[in-house]
Amino acid sequence: MALPSTLHHLDLRLSNVDRGIDRELSLKVARHPSESMERLWLRVLALAWQFEEGIGFGPGLCEPEAPDVLAARLDGTPSVLVRVGKPDPERVAKDVSGGGGARVAVLFESPRRLEAFLEEARQARLDRIARAELAAVDPPLLAALAAREERRIRAGVTLVADHLYLDLGRETLDGPLHRGTF
Repeated sequence: MALPSTLHHLDLRLSNVDRGIDRELSLKVARHPSESMERLWLRVLALAWQFEEGIGFGPGLCEPEAPDVLAARLDGTPSVLVRVGKPDPERVAKDVSGGGGARVAVLFESPRRLEAFLEEARQARLDRIARAELAAVDPPLLAALAAREERRIRAGVTLVADHLYLDLGRETLDGPLHRGTF
């Protein structure tokens, strides 16, 4: 018998200063039994980074080809496709070419992984990757977030000029968002 997903509740105050976004969000995030807390937080940060109305979490690890975060237009076509962690460069290139004009983004767990992805994409001559937004979370920030295993979290996430600030009640964390270009 398969283990059930664990449901995490996040009350999130989201502020993206550069994009003029200021929202209160109540999120339910299902954590697959094989999903790490780092990956769960990557999904949350990816949603905050690429936020637009109607954005939500994909089906998760049970459907590996599906994006981790996505939003759709009123006609049902995707407007945002986001992958996290260690996606295959060919999968991201397919998202760019087959996404129907959707904004494609990838959030990596470290700048090192981002550079490895870019090198692999360059070797495979996947020039379409240049149209995707690529960024990586600072590893100490992600590790500090992953150490929190609470199932109900109140947090503030602020993005300013490629820097993340997180207010977790008695604890404040911050770190840069490292950008990558093809």
